[in-house]
Amino acid sequence: MCKGKIKKMAIAALLLLIGLQGHSQDGNAGITQATSQVKGYFDTGCNLMYAIGAILGLVGAVKVFSKWMGGHQETQQHVAAWFGACVFLVVVATVIKSFFGV
Repeated sequence: MCKGKIKKMAIAALLLLIGLQGHSQDGNAGITQATSQVKGYFDTGCNLMYAIGAILGLVGAVKVFSKWMGGHQETQQHVAAWFGACVFLVVVATVIKSFFGV
């Protein structure tokens, strides 16, 4: 009795695998389509990154200026951090563009 159930389950699994084999597709077409869609939005994303960086740079400049006028001791540290963040945003956008070949 137990052998009959195992035999039926094996046949069902075999039929399922045969049916799935006919429905499987090549994944290259999907990957190619996804790549083209990402490349289409990539320049817009980089421009958005530059815009956000510009806004954050202006806010950082105002903060550094207010600290400088207030006579705070750690003003040089804030200037270095602000400048480093601006350079980082530009470098990241450039590296990502060259990495993905866009």
